[in-house]
Amino acid sequence: MLTKVGVAAVTLLLLFFAGVAVYSAIGFVMAPQPVAKLIGVAVLGIVAVGLWALWREIRFGLLSERMAAILAAEGNLPVDDLPRSPGGRIDRASADAEFETYRIEAEAAPQSWRAWYRLGLAYDASGDRRRARGAIQTAGRLFTEDARTARR
Repeated sequence: MLTKVGVAAVTLLLLFFAGVAVYSAIGFVMAPQPVAKLIGVAVLGIVAVGLWALWREIRFGLLSERMAAILAAEGNLPVDDLPRSPGGRIDRASADAEFETYRIEAEAAPQSWRAWYRLGLAYDASGDRRRARGAIQTAGRLFTEDARTARR
């Protein structure tokens, strides 16, 4: 819950700054100097890219949360019982050993969003955040495709 409040606060702050930047950019675009116009257009472009990235991250989080809730309701969410160090870090060797189970599952069912989501969690436990995110993005794409197919 605290994470959601933090995300909401940062999002609102970012939207406020985007609004201020757009307001300033319009002033630059309306100025008679060509350099000012260029600066205004550049600021509008930067704001557009920033808002797109914000939307993409929020969508990723919401979709990940929805998939996790479905897996939890089905009883298919992996149990977090890996050994940890006194500082709370997951034992890498144990995570790597468990990872193989989820890798094999995803290879056996490449169209299963559930298998890809669990693989993403296994990557995360093994410390590979980039691949974890990629696997969960693949799960999200498959999940969205399944939802579209079910609506037809």
